[in-house]
Amino acid sequence: MTDDRAHPNRSRSAAAFERAKRVLVGGVDSPVRTFAAVGGEPVFIRRAEGPNVYDVDGNRYVDLICSWGATILGHAHPAVVEAVRRAAADGLSFGACCEAEAELAETIVGAIPSMEQVRFVSSGTEATMSAIRLARAATGRSRIIKFTGCYHGHADCLLVAAGSGAATLGQPNSAGVPKAYAEHTLIVPYNALEATEGVLLAYGNDVAAVLVEPIAGNMGFVPPVEGFLAGLRELCDRCGALLIFDEVMTGFRVAWGGYQNVCGVRPDITCLGKVIGGGTPVAAYGGPRQIMRLVSPEGPMYQAGTLSGNPVAMSAGLAALRACREVGFYDALDAKCHMLTQTLVQSAARAGIAVHAQGLGGMFGLAFSDRIPRNLDDAQACDAKRFRAFFHAMLDRGVLLPPSPYEAMFITAAHDDSAIGHVLAAAEEAFRSAAA
Repeated sequence: MTDDRAHPNRSRSAAAFERAKRVLVGGVDSPVRTFAAVGGEPVFIRRAEGPNVYDVDGNRYVDLICSWGATILGHAHPAVVEAVRRAAADGLSFGACCEAEAELAETIVGAIPSMEQVRFVSSGTEATMSAIRLARAATGRSRIIKFTGCYHGHADCLLVAAGSGAATLGQPNSAGVPKAYAEHTLIVPYNALEATEGVLLAYGNDVAAVLVEPIAGNMGFVPPVEGFLAGLRELCDRCGALLIFDEVMTGFRVAWGGYQNVCGVRPDITCLGKVIGGGTPVAAYGGPRQIMRLVSPEGPMYQAGTLSGNPVAMSAGLAALRACREVGFYDALDAKCHMLTQTLVQSAARAGIAVHAQGLGGMFGLAFSDRIPRNLDDAQACDAKRFRAFFHAMLDRGVLLPPSPYEAMFITAAHDDSAIGHVLAAAEEAFRSAAA
């Protein structure tokens, strides 16, 4: 690890970025990796182990990105690596059935009462777009409701922003999305139950589904207010729409199964990802048999994927979930997360900075604001300039944060006292630096 934490050498990362920009769009394969929201150039990671990642210059960082929540056990967990090694030795992909598919599905179904059957895919985007198609097939309706600030992947109907009103027909917020696609998506502020009811009163006969992150993870960490999710369940039942929980981020991350097992609200369709693949590209959607039987080959809704359910990914997911199922796993993760967030708030206060932090399981958010964010407007009112200063001060002190003030952060079972202590010591200095 570099000794000079004030000015670590990242010359190889800089050179790698210049090389990548010649052949990759923007030098990256996902926009947030560019550091556009925080300034500067991205670090290029060479390897990862436990709670740490190591860049190409040899700098070590305690990782609070954790593959955007996927690596709940820590990087290169021995049980997951061994499961991958064994499966890979027998072949990477068959394009045919394997027993591990059913075994992982049984584990998921056993953990989530609202799911009786699942279909595996390879990304969260595939899961949510398939869930929407399934809801439309089940209801015979066209429109969906989504909430501002909730990200559900890059399908055309989901790359939508609110129009002129608080709850309006959507407008495309990406080039290449036809306006007609966006107009099938209705936009409502997150945590706004009354506004949702108003939209359903106006459009309910044509609303196939209400799609929501039960905990929003793309405006930091924004939990639902009391009664919001239960209210959505009641509204959907009243108008005949389906309720879809996007638990790609929260599934098996905040609790065994997901947040629906915490809040007690059962959706009609659930989308999963990240943790269920143990760090490999796995996602899924599922629900009761009466809904899932509409999916091909049993029903008329078509969806397929060459790499879906491949043996390597299924084996990695099984190994990860076996470890998560150990008694006390989530209690320990949640206690560690609570201690971290509370200590960060206290540290910021000593530097004279208003910060709110909240989390559950191994997922948390850090908002540079004097109030707890409840929706996207609140998140956007946070001090992004101060976050940028804090981000770089932490990076220079060996802590890798998500390079955006609007992303959730994560810890893993591998974040031991030493790793957490490093984060807190770095933050004590970084808050003072950001306050200057």
